[in-house]
Amino acid sequence: MGIEVGSILDGKVTGITKFGAFVSLPGNRSGLVHISEIAYSYVNDVHDLLSEGQEVKVKVIGIDDNNRINLSIKQALPPPPRPERRPGPRSGGPGPGPRPEGDRRPQSRRPGPGRGFTPEPAQPRGPASFEDQLKQFMQSSDSKLSELHMNEKRGSRRGGRK
Repeated sequence: MGIEVGSILDGKVTGITKFGAFVSLPGNRSGLVHISEIAYSYVNDVHDLLSEGQEVKVKVIGIDDNNRINLSIKQALPPPPRPERRPGPRSGGPGPGPRPEGDRRPQSRRPGPGRGFTPEPAQPRGPASFEDQLKQFMQSSDSKLSELHMNEKRGSRRGGRK
């Protein structure tokens, strides 16, 4: 039986690294299960889920130009069931329903009777434009340069320039 992309095989973990696990496959071949392909949940350490000598079921997800085989344990298993959505305060019928205290989201996004939209004036949060920012930078830069030149004249340069 040849190893093809999409086939599901039985293998044995032969080595574990920080980035995944090496698995021996039928036909004296081996492949790598990357840490991101071990489980559907986040895996911090491969040793938490796998150990050397462990039998695993893997799916071949890729074979590169150098005949290296990329494997997945999680794709060989059915996905875990999605958590059931619990009915929230908004699912009790028409209307937005009660909101938890401290929730500052607007009750409705559509204007209705008495809910007209009136924009608030924008508050300036700093320089309004690139030109203003550049002007501010140039003033600061000039100030620092002139301070440097003043210190230079007072400092170690006593002879002056010729």
